[in-house]
Amino acid sequence: MYDECKGAPRAIRQTSLRRPPGISTFFVGDKQMNRILALRLLDAADDAAVIIDAGSRIRYANDAMYALSGYAVGSLPGQPIEALLPDAVREQHGAQIGAYLAGYKKSRVLGHKRHFAIRHRDGTMLPIVLKAMDLGTLDDENFMGAFFIDQRRELAIEQQNAARWQQLQRIALSDPLTQLPNRRAFEIDAVRTAARSRRSGHPMTIGIADIDFFKHVNDQHGHAAGDAVLQAIAAIILAQARAADVVARVGGEEFGLLFPHTDLARARQVAERIRLAVAAAQVDVEHAPIAATISIGLAPLPADGDWKAGFTQADAALYQAKKNGRNRVEQA
Repeated sequence: MYDECKGAPRAIRQTSLRRPPGISTFFVGDKQMNRILALRLLDAADDAAVIIDAGSRIRYANDAMYALSGYAVGSLPGQPIEALLPDAVREQHGAQIGAYLAGYKKSRVLGHKRHFAIRHRDGTMLPIVLKAMDLGTLDDENFMGAFFIDQRRELAIEQQNAARWQQLQRIALSDPLTQLPNRRAFEIDAVRTAARSRRSGHPMTIGIADIDFFKHVNDQHGHAAGDAVLQAIAAIILAQARAADVVARVGGEEFGLLFPHTDLARARQVAERIRLAVAAAQVDVEHAPIAATISIGLAPLPADGDWKAGFTQADAALYQAKKNGRNRVEQA
């Protein structure tokens, strides 16, 4: 396997590998044989392992260590362990081991698992979990050991899970037809925006836009045409709104609007711009142009920061816009 323990300390390498006569003697009495078997066991382990001496030289590395680090089998013994360490700890590592063995300094690393990184032969850094330990003395030499548990697969799984979670969040918080935030997302944004507005003392305006006579579009042209109109108007509203504004689809043909740091007068200017852009557009569905308009209701965020109350007031203003002839902006 390694010249029957290649890379092991000399006393172990020179030990006879003949099996002693009794099992109890085999496991209890013959310590050298137990050390040989322990190294064989380490070489079969999935996790990388090394043994170093007091001079920080690698005296043994198992097969998993070679696979992890990219070094040729048998090439690590005699090399300084610092060749595998990050630049940030490389220079001080030997001195720290010396201070520990001399009794000058306690180690915060030995015996504890910690996230770390080692240097591959090609120079890339590999994420690992490190567990280092004091192995005591053998033939009047001090030895230390360490396991390096490869974390690349675990990190890749974590990244995949994080990407899936983000995708699920996007699905859960977006409207599949218009790709705008949905009502749940709008409510989350409203809570956050209202809280910031109240803390900062800046005004905030809440709005609701509703497509006029949308039922007629569905009845006369079909639901596919209605979907096309919804998508087109959603794109227009988003294009005319400012970067800081929030636009969401909160109902069938209703869109929620949040205007942070904006009083009613300025919000009305943005709402009028949106209304005019929608009125000027036409949606071509199977070569048949469909015109649509929207009505918008606006209300300021109440002084107590209750955005739901402001939303209710904006809804009342929207009703007034419908009552007053549609294709209008009204405010509470």
